[in-house]
Amino acid sequence: MRLLLVEDEARMADAVAGGLAADGFTVDIAHDGQDGLWRASERVYDVIVLDIMLPKLSGYEVVKRLRAAKVWTPILMLTAKDGEYDQADALDLGADDYLTKPFSYVVLLAHLRALVRRAAPARPVVLSAGDLILDPATRRVQRGADDEISLTPREFAMLQYLLRRRGEVVSKSDILANVWDEFYEGDPNIVEVYVGYLRKKIDTPFDRRSIETVRGAGYRLRSDGG
Repeated sequence: MRLLLVEDEARMADAVAGGLAADGFTVDIAHDGQDGLWRASERVYDVIVLDIMLPKLSGYEVVKRLRAAKVWTPILMLTAKDGEYDQADALDLGADDYLTKPFSYVVLLAHLRALVRRAAPARPVVLSAGDLILDPATRRVQRGADDEISLTPREFAMLQYLLRRRGEVVSKSDILANVWDEFYEGDPNIVEVYVGYLRKKIDTPFDRRSIETVRGAGYRLRSDGG
């Protein structure tokens, strides 16, 4: 899942982004409201975490302008302002949820998962393709009822993306944009490396071939799980 974090406190932004990245999110950071508004308007995110007290444009103004532009990405306000009128103003302007600082990271993560689920009611909470099952809430991946599979955070994020697009061909650039950092400038063949890692964990031990290479186009995770 791709997330935009708009937070002017650099140390807090880095700490939150680091935790979210470890939990499989691809995080873009903006340190002022103007940059946050531009990013949220120019690319598609699954969820936005937005401070209220920001340089250049306040979080209130960012929410107001995004909703006026018909950008309906779920927005979680993360702020030190905890007055009931502050919360009411944020929600009335179009925010979807509100969390005050200091906060529990576990609670933040639960709020984000709930926002993403509510934003896409047709999207199942647990993703599956045949007997291949991924549960974003518990971070569990398994084949069938008993065979649990251990994945690294990056492997988990890639599998989650492929499962959300199961049956579709996704290009290497699509995978890089949604699973790696937006500024990734390394070898794009890293995608092939991680596809290989996934195949060794979710396919080879079970004599399956769920991830197909579509020559010249990208990869496709079979809807039947291989």
